[in-house]
Amino acid sequence: MSADDSGATPRDVATEGDAVRDVPPGDPPGAGDDGDENNIAIRLEQLILGADRRYTPFQAARSAGVSMDLASRFWRAMGFADIGQVKALTEADVLALRRLAGLVEAGLLSEAMAIQVARSTGQTTARLADWQIDSFLEGLTEPQDSGLTRTEITYPLVELLLPELEEFLVYVWRRQLAAATGRVVRAQDDAEMVDRRLAVGFADLVGFTRLTRRLEEEELGELVEAFETTCSDLVAAHGGRLIKTLGDEVLFSADDAGVAAEIGLRLIETMTHDETMPELRVGIAFGTVTTRMGDVFGTTVNLASRLTSIAPKDTVLVDEAFAEELGRIGDAPVSEADAAAAEKAAEEGTGEPPPSYRFALQPMWQRPVRGLGVVEPWLLTRRT
Repeated sequence: MSADDSGATPRDVATEGDAVRDVPPGDPPGAGDDGDENNIAIRLEQLILGADRRYTPFQAARSAGVSMDLASRFWRAMGFADIGQVKALTEADVLALRRLAGLVEAGLLSEAMAIQVARSTGQTTARLADWQIDSFLEGLTEPQDSGLTRTEITYPLVELLLPELEEFLVYVWRRQLAAATGRVVRAQDDAEMVDRRLAVGFADLVGFTRLTRRLEEEELGELVEAFETTCSDLVAAHGGRLIKTLGDEVLFSADDAGVAAEIGLRLIETMTHDETMPELRVGIAFGTVTTRMGDVFGTTVNLASRLTSIAPKDTVLVDEAFAEELGRIGDAPVSEADAAAAEKAAEEGTGEPPPSYRFALQPMWQRPVRGLGVVEPWLLTRRT
């Protein structure tokens, strides 16, 4: 689509009749010149979308009742390239434009928010689709050789998987939407829906750059996948949220400092017992975090990243605010001296039973951290 076309101008009418090459909407012009492979791509598109190509971008916008300018912005936000005025769009594309525009017209979403919905959905599903196709095809073609090319395998594979994956995707999305909605409802006030107090942690593989030079590409890919899988499972199992993966690093968050502490230590313990994995280091900070499109931003996130970079291998470093929050909720003593005194008093029968702390905190040397001034990191361990 072209953002220059905002109505039925002579240029639109002229270009509407241009050559109608079969180019997939996500591909740039010129990508549809490969004969058989392009025919398979068109058949796959018809199978997945359930509709034939009928519209140029101008015709699709007109049929949806939106301007070319808005249609172009929706299309780009979803991650698709401009295609000029090629007849490459379907009823599904028209319906998507009509739905987004309808939400704006009804006042349920602002135009800017509708663009964000398109962008976040496009970015998330693009990565998911790429991963699914690559993984499924790899599983079918390796280690056994079926004698068929990936191109020949793709159509029957998608035909079989499409209805099952579609239902599963909707199920998971509804589950995630229910969880996210619940977190909003539990927020203290409206401000917390955007700026919330969270524990944010990074887990980083030590010496990953050296590994990239030493390992074969396939081995490196398997290591990264195993690392991401382990982190994802542990974060989810203990009540945290995996924000994103960055190859040798993962970013997670938790509403509760005790949950984040458990996740950080579990990650270290799990990786330490896996001989195939490099050492790990974790940094966690607690404070106000801005959430946007599923990601987190702000000084707290930056501090967690800096703590990770200075953490010794196989350790968890936390900031002072995180240490104070663990003390406030009773998961760690404010000081080991106070904890020892309470335990001694309880043993002598002169005091209340001491709290059963899960974690211990040891203050480390204060040090300057780039962009954040001087910080006092604390070493987080399990209390024995």
